[in-house]
Amino acid sequence: MNRRHAGGFTLIEVVVAFLLLSVVLVTVFEIFSRGLARAGELDDYGQALVIAQARLAAVGVEAPIAEGATAGESEDGRFHWSLSIARSPESGDPNRPIQGGYQRYQVESRVNWNSPAGPERSISLATLQLSQVK
Repeated sequence: MNRRHAGGFTLIEVVVAFLLLSVVLVTVFEIFSRGLARAGELDDYGQALVIAQARLAAVGVEAPIAEGATAGESEDGRFHWSLSIARSPESGDPNRPIQGGYQRYQVESRVNWNSPAGPERSISLATLQLSQVK
């Protein structure tokens, strides 16, 4: 009897097939885990951006605009924000309001948080606002 024409796979062919399958699966799992980690980082950036925008939007609404700095943290304690308000250097003499009875202020909102994947992260937004001089 001739064994060369028998059907089936040899042991070497099966081992090579499992090796190729394992390489493909490891690559797929690595891509998937990096995607999940990146999605988590983007979620953190999104939350920090919302906090920074909310702090900027509250300036002049919750209380009159005044020079100074305030700080706080989010409800869950993961994000720490700071808000600084200063007279804009472009407005000329700081003791003299710009024409029309308004004063220009530079407002900066900064949010910091610790990333599980690495060092502390931060995002900063800045804007100019006008306030009526009283």
